[in-house]
Amino acid sequence: MREGVKTMEGFAERLKNARCGLHLSQDYVAKQLNINRASIVQIEAGKRKVSAGELERFSAIYGFSIDELLLGNKPEMPITMFARGFSELDEIDQHEILSLIDFKKMIKKQQKSNG
Repeated sequence: MREGVKTMEGFAERLKNARCGLHLSQDYVAKQLNINRASIVQIEAGKRKVSAGELERFSAIYGFSIDELLLGNKPEMPITMFARGFSELDEIDQHEILSLIDFKKMIKKQQKSNG
């Protein structure tokens, strides 16, 4: 099987799985994209290409990144995202976040002991 065809089928399957996972009908998604339901059927079957604008709207509707829809790449783990964001803050903001983490740990500990 050609790589492009394989990629298109994976993309189509990811779109269908995302829609089904959110319990959205093809009709609902078609209305959100301002296309007909038959187009959604074709897209999910890998028989119709998706425009850049449609891809952006699929991403917004399903809550998946474009990269995740196209390539199946999973989003960054929260710890990685946190570390990257944390390192971009100044020292005062970092201290504030660390204090908040300590506070949340203390609350959890108290809830466990009272629980």
